[in-house]
Amino acid sequence: MRRKEMMAGPGKGWSLARQLLVLQAAIVGLLVVVGAVAAYMDSQRAARVQARHTVTVVALTIADAPSVRAALSARDPARALQPYAERVRHDTDVDFITIMSPQGIRYTHPNPSRIGQHFVGNTAPALAGETFSETYTGTLGPSVRTVTPVFDDADRVVALVAVGITIDTISAELRDRLVPLIAVAVGVLAFGIAGSWLVSTRLRRQTRGVAPGELRGMFDYYEAILHAVREGLVLLDRDGRIVLCNDAARDLLDLPPKPQGRDADRLGLPPELVAAMNSAEPRTDEIHVGDTRVLVVNTAPVRSRDRAMGNVVTLRDHTELQALLGELDTVRGFAESLRSQAHEAANRLHTVVSLVELGRPAQAVEFATAELRTAQRLTDRVVGAVSEPVLAALLLGKSTEAAERGVDLEVADDITIGGGAAGAVEPRDLVTILGNLIDNAVDAAIEGLAEDRPPRVRVTAATTAGELVIEVRDTGPGLDPDSAQDMFRRGWTTKAADGPAGPRGLGLALVGQAVRRYRGTIEVERDGGAVLRVRLPLRSPEEIST
Repeated sequence: MRRKEMMAGPGKGWSLARQLLVLQAAIVGLLVVVGAVAAYMDSQRAARVQARHTVTVVALTIADAPSVRAALSARDPARALQPYAERVRHDTDVDFITIMSPQGIRYTHPNPSRIGQHFVGNTAPALAGETFSETYTGTLGPSVRTVTPVFDDADRVVALVAVGITIDTISAELRDRLVPLIAVAVGVLAFGIAGSWLVSTRLRRQTRGVAPGELRGMFDYYEAILHAVREGLVLLDRDGRIVLCNDAARDLLDLPPKPQGRDADRLGLPPELVAAMNSAEPRTDEIHVGDTRVLVVNTAPVRSRDRAMGNVVTLRDHTELQALLGELDTVRGFAESLRSQAHEAANRLHTVVSLVELGRPAQAVEFATAELRTAQRLTDRVVGAVSEPVLAALLLGKSTEAAERGVDLEVADDITIGGGAAGAVEPRDLVTILGNLIDNAVDAAIEGLAEDRPPRVRVTAATTAGELVIEVRDTGPGLDPDSAQDMFRRGWTTKAADGPAGPRGLGLALVGQAVRRYRGTIEVERDGGAVLRVRLPLRSPEEIST
């Protein structure tokens, strides 16, 4: 219905291409008309100037002719002057040559019947010795004329010469010039309209015949969608410059207010993310870890007629989901630990029952209490040293999980995580840091079995000098300290990859992100294995944010 209403009137329903065609045609037509009128007026002015110049030259030539002076001294000057004047008039294409006495009595005229009559026009300036030109209406009609004096040897005015070209003659000459002028104007108009039609046709293809009102509505909806959508959207040209970036993308990537026109690799983004955004091949649901966020990135190259135009990049915030997945993995680990402990408890219970049945109750009591003391000692030490229940449960669960994999996870006797750390560092971030460090250390310790090293992991933590120091050691093959800058980026791993976009290399990247969030540091050493030491300044959240 709305489109029908828009098509009702030419001002509303015409497409942008048609409106542009009409506008350009009107402008070209106006310019051609104005140009033609200006050219005609210029030609008219030039014709009059040329006519004035011609009559002036002819008049001065006649006034200086000796034969004219000689004829003036004769008894009947008209007899000699009339043939001479007519001959000169025909040779010079002027309309009249009038030679007259100082009193204005004609000696010559194109109409012989007017010879002897008074000249019609101004003669005063010529009688004063001046040559002058004017447009005057005489016996032949309006004309451009020049009147000049004829002097004798004593410099006295003895006659006057008037030479003129009528306005009708000038107009006829202009009409002759007007035909090619109109032809040129019509040609220019046709060429301009043809060019406008070509531009309009191309514009119609580009805009698909949409009217300006519809384009304005589409643009308004487009702007509203870009600002309202919560998913980040970035458009890049083929040179890697940002063409468009919505509010969500600026927030997710911490971009300046107006990043349009800037290269993506000059905005401080991680190199892996920039490479994904500029990829010539599609990227689907890639996880990238930044300083403060975990992003899911999709890249779709845009092509037009087999020519690369740029990339469309979408970004989704995966930070909260990744944290929840980490917590889910922790809970899953707890469940596995409980399953393992239940299995071990059943074995111990069967052993105790069997000892009792064999008539050895003392050995049964000793066996049961020894296992309980060992487990209770670890539990008491961890719970006493770690005031955060989630971290205590994490350490207990990781101990059981490591033992099930044949790795001795040793929690230092002097470990302390509490006090200021409990308020300055979120438990979720501590779980991310400690859990991933322990998992990687356990994997490395298992790899160390190939070098005949007993698989062992040691965890220490202490709150000293206003910072929380967490240290995880393993008996694995060790790490190169020079690779410390790369190992906390997404995708870095010493394990076999699961695929092009597998989950490998994400754990340490999340550790690096959490540490950077608190402006902490990570130290990597090699001491019989890998030593990773995390230092987190114990400051309030307000201090960290500033």
